[in-house]
Amino acid sequence: MTAGSSKTLLAAGLLALSAALLSAPAVAHHGWGWAVDEQTELEGTIQEISMAPPHPTLRVSDSQGQVWQVELGNPRNTAASGFTAETAKAGDAVLVLGNRHKDESKNHMKAVRITIGGTKYDMYPERIRAK
Repeated sequence: MTAGSSKTLLAAGLLALSAALLSAPAVAHHGWGWAVDEQTELEGTIQEISMAPPHPTLRVSDSQGQVWQVELGNPRNTAASGFTAETAKAGDAVLVLGNRHKDESKNHMKAVRITIGGTKYDMYPERIRAK
């Protein structure tokens, strides 16, 4: 192996390692593996709405004043539910049905349904469990 090919191989290896490290949080974030199986309800007030990828999110303040990060569906599911950036605003009451983070110290959950003003937006209708 020549010195030039060794450098090329090293550079390619470093590039692959960098790409893997940078994508690790995104891979860990997607899916349902980080959430508990049991669904719970969160009732609160919307503090902020973000429609930015990879998932639209709400920041919701509960009755104790704790702020929760609520992931909505992926952009396609969120749009199919009828929820848009104009659907709600900060200050609106919201009821979230979803799966909270396995680490209970994190106020973080993934919504399967949100209800605003009596209108239900089903992000993941196939995951909604009847109570």
